[in-house]
Amino acid sequence: MIRVLVAFGLFLTALAVPVHAQIGIDIGIHLPGPPALFVVQGSPVYYAPRAPGNVFFYAHQYWVFTNGWYVGPTWNGPWAVVQPAYVPRPILQVPVAYYPVPPKQWRGWRRETPPRWEAHAGREWHEEAHERDWREHEERWGKGCPPGHAKQGRC
Repeated sequence: MIRVLVAFGLFLTALAVPVHAQIGIDIGIHLPGPPALFVVQGSPVYYAPRAPGNVFFYAHQYWVFTNGWYVGPTWNGPWAVVQPAYVPRPILQVPVAYYPVPPKQWRGWRRETPPRWEAHAGREWHEEAHERDWREHEERWGKGCPPGHAKQGRC
């Protein structure tokens, strides 16, 4: 009887804990290998123009936009959902032209300007010391070679 009560108590506790992010979800983008990354002009962000989705790289993390934002430590995840308020501002400032698969509702928007995000997007993001100037440190690896590629001998 005590085991049943303990199990029931644990079950109720699990239901009461809010879930802030799902980790390790399938976002529908399956890359066969690390994508070729190129610098977004005038930005600390890289993008993958040949990826089957909107894939970006910033501050040692991969970011994907498909009906919402996802972040992962590597090009193949695991992915976690990110609320718009926590997406880094440099990512949000990437012009529409750098989104290989822009949403249909963006048709007609100026390609040289960022998407029209809601006012709360990026509001809770704060740049950490380890995120500042990260690209300049990595450029020493291979004279502008995208992150990780020089270490892999790809540049």
